[in-house]
Amino acid sequence: MAPYADAAVVGGNVLTSQRVVDVILKAFGVVAASQGCMNNFTFGDDTFGYYETIGGGSGAGADFNGCSGVHTHMTNTRITDVEIVENRYPVVVRQFSIRPDSGGDGACKGGDGLVREFEFLRPLQAAILSERRVFHPYGVNGGGDGKRGANILINRAGEQISLGGKNMLTVNAGARIRIETPGGGGFGAD
Repeated sequence: MAPYADAAVVGGNVLTSQRVVDVILKAFGVVAASQGCMNNFTFGDDTFGYYETIGGGSGAGADFNGCSGVHTHMTNTRITDVEIVENRYPVVVRQFSIRPDSGGDGACKGGDGLVREFEFLRPLQAAILSERRVFHPYGVNGGGDGKRGANILINRAGEQISLGGKNMLTVNAGARIRIETPGGGGFGAD
């Protein structure tokens, strides 16, 4: 049976499966929430297309801290090295780092998310498909929530515009997109 023409069917593996795993782990009270998606980012034009997934923070458990800057649950991808991206595509990666203090506090701390910022050297189409930009990755058993993610367009004048969790746009030369992925939730009260 085919879905209705206007049914939301995109992102089954990269979004929905991530949230299903978080829900199961929360139901058993064993691990706090992770970044909740694969933070999918694409850019290109009529001559090429580039797609990557960006890790974030994993949730903490009863006797372990979450990991920082990793893919969690259903993912099996690895991010492309900055040198390869810059060599093959008309972009400069301005930042690729751990997002400090984005993991939730607790007896065991949630892992920190990542920051990945691209500057575009010519006009391109770009799209982001991500979660946990509105709701925090939750903590468990008194642990603190992880920080929400953010997707930000920075134009040539330096003005910052929130892109929300899901967006597709044309970027001009000199514009930047900054992706701040969520941290994981903490476990247990301090």
